[in-house]
Amino acid sequence: MSEFRRGVRLGVDVGRARIGVARCDPDGLLATPVETVPRSDASVARIRELIEEYEPLEVLVGLPLSLSGGDTPSTADAREFAAALAAASAVPVRLVDERLSTVSAHAALRDSGRTQRSSRSIVDQVAAVVLLQQALDVEKNTGRPPGVPVPPAEEPA
Repeated sequence: MSEFRRGVRLGVDVGRARIGVARCDPDGLLATPVETVPRSDASVARIRELIEEYEPLEVLVGLPLSLSGGDTPSTADAREFAAALAAASAVPVRLVDERLSTVSAHAALRDSGRTQRSSRSIVDQVAAVVLLQQALDVEKNTGRPPGVPVPPAEEPA
């Protein structure tokens, strides 16, 4: 089994209204919330700024699959966002299975006594923490990077 690759990673939970961003420490021990980015034409630029600030080894974008592993209405959106991010940044972008990360985030917030309404502003960050922590655990257990790489976009001819 190969060794865990040392370095900060960013986790990105893409939603229709908001994008949650989390980061981990260089040893991959703990994922923590960074911010919630409003979904707009400026979203990719803001995440690129976060990439410049945190200098991650890679960016892990959650891929919302159905429980059976098929695509959902949000799957294409996440793939398109990941491709735009890969085109806008020199840092590798990977898509990771994020089944149940938002459900887990809501459950964790509910367990901490927060209502769904009071959690709305941070649930995306918590979902990003959940997907990033799961991805870190996968790499530690398998010795392989999680998910699949998003190829950088081809430059138009």
